[in-house]
Amino acid sequence: MLTDYHVHLRPDEESATAAQYLTASNAERYREAASERGIEELGVAEHIHRFTQCLEVWQHPWYRRWAADDMESYVGFVREETDLRVGLEADFLPGREDKLQTLLERHDFDYVVGSVHFLGDFSVDVNEEPLDVWRRASTPHQVWERYFRTLAEAARCGLFDILAHPDLVKVWGKGRPTPDRDPRFYYEPAVEAMAEGGVAVEVSTAGLRKPVGEMYPSRPLLEMIVDAGCPIALSSDAHMPEQLGYEYEQAVGLLGELGVSEISVFDRRSRRSAPLG
Repeated sequence: MLTDYHVHLRPDEESATAAQYLTASNAERYREAASERGIEELGVAEHIHRFTQCLEVWQHPWYRRWAADDMESYVGFVREETDLRVGLEADFLPGREDKLQTLLERHDFDYVVGSVHFLGDFSVDVNEEPLDVWRRASTPHQVWERYFRTLAEAARCGLFDILAHPDLVKVWGKGRPTPDRDPRFYYEPAVEAMAEGGVAVEVSTAGLRKPVGEMYPSRPLLEMIVDAGCPIALSSDAHMPEQLGYEYEQAVGLLGELGVSEISVFDRRSRRSAPLG
């Protein structure tokens, strides 16, 4: 089986409205693309900041800038008008776990994808002022250490079924400095937390489309994740049908090399394993 759960039904643009893209006809475009690529389990996980309800969790300017849609309408649309699994990509925000849990419990999701995009008020992957964390950190060590420490907290918090793009901090590749020390120094506490938290860890081909030019997670990190016995989820982080299953041959090949023969499948916050391939 192949899955693609970390999928967005619209481009990552403010002008891409729910009325334009959260439609049965657009969902069918994704379903057709998935079928062509042999993807059996397909789900959509729109960003939490797209919904007005996100402001119950955080009043950050980024959230206020994007929040326009109604979450209940989104869940109802996916449940009633498509055959896709319904998910949500939610930011992990330390100190706001109770507010996020309250929001998640009100909706009938199949899975929740947890992401670390923010370190405090600043972002690791938004290249604009005043959000870019790299314009404030004095050393790359500061960013990497805090990122993986926050990722560990996300893995342990119990709010998420899937931990997305686990080394997103590398997204800019050579466009941002990296620490001099062995990256496994940063990976180790996060992998320990992943194993303790029992969360499925996403292997995402999205990084191949980003400046870093490699999958999330890196091979050394993925080796540690597999050795720790963590469940694996497979996704592309597609924002258009053409990106579904992007470079899955590479991902499946790497997982096979590491001895992974099963991936995680979700239904109403319940996880089971299915054969990969």
